[in-house]
Amino acid sequence: MNPATANAPLLVWLAPSLVALLLYGVGQGLVKKWIGEVTPARYCLYFLLAKAIVNLSYFGLHEHPPLGAADGHAFLGLGVLAYMLDGSGWILYFESIVAGPITIVGTLSAAYPALTVVFAHWFLGETLAPAQYGAVALVIGGCLGLSYSPSGPGQKVTSRRWIPLSFMALVLWAGAQTIVKYAYGLPEASEVNMALCNTLGGALTLGAFGLWKGRRGTHTAREWAHSFLPMGMMAGGDLGVIIANRYGPISIVTPLTGAYPVVTLAFAALVLGERIALLQYVCIAAILVGMFFCTS
Repeated sequence: MNPATANAPLLVWLAPSLVALLLYGVGQGLVKKWIGEVTPARYCLYFLLAKAIVNLSYFGLHEHPPLGAADGHAFLGLGVLAYMLDGSGWILYFESIVAGPITIVGTLSAAYPALTVVFAHWFLGETLAPAQYGAVALVIGGCLGLSYSPSGPGQKVTSRRWIPLSFMALVLWAGAQTIVKYAYGLPEASEVNMALCNTLGGALTLGAFGLWKGRRGTHTAREWAHSFLPMGMMAGGDLGVIIANRYGPISIVTPLTGAYPVVTLAFAALVLGERIALLQYVCIAAILVGMFFCTS
């Protein structure tokens, strides 16, 4: 494990991880509630706007290495690249939902933390204790179970494009997290500057996609309210992950923050009135046990 990561106090990265978990979960619950009113491309536009407000506010209120420092160019370049990959992953995910069965696409997307753990071991040399690997497996397995939903009788598959699209989204998300963690080991590394990279990378991908497919039509006040609130929470979650990745091992941070389906399920039960099945209770228990042992 990286020495800086190993010496970082637990709460320095656990607290922002848990905040991100909460924001992601409630944000996804609101998206689930209002998804019929806002198109994916519009969500991309509002997501970028929320990123700009959250990240640039954080950037402006905190000290950071100068952007023009020659030693920091590699860090900034990798940071922007990482979040271009992340944004591209979201675009591929949206396209795969249109072409394929959401029951499989959604479940597959929940598996990206597993690939992140593999990448962290291969490329960053992160090594966890055997019990922690077991705990991570519990978290990821529980998330996969929560992300699955039975197919509806009228569900159609319009194209087999969803297979490579969803797989590439998985790889891009895992690769983005790995690159971010690697960049934090470079000179002039800063989570404050990484927040700026998150915005720039999102502008080059989510922004371009949103302008291409989502700018037409009217933008009503109701649509703004039903999109900007969840996207603001998602942007806040991203900022929490940026801070957590700076100080914690991504082999644990990514599974923890990726366990947001637990919060989303609780939101759906309490706010949307959805029932929780026995399998979902089992998955929740597995995730909670895994989260406890991940950080022990």
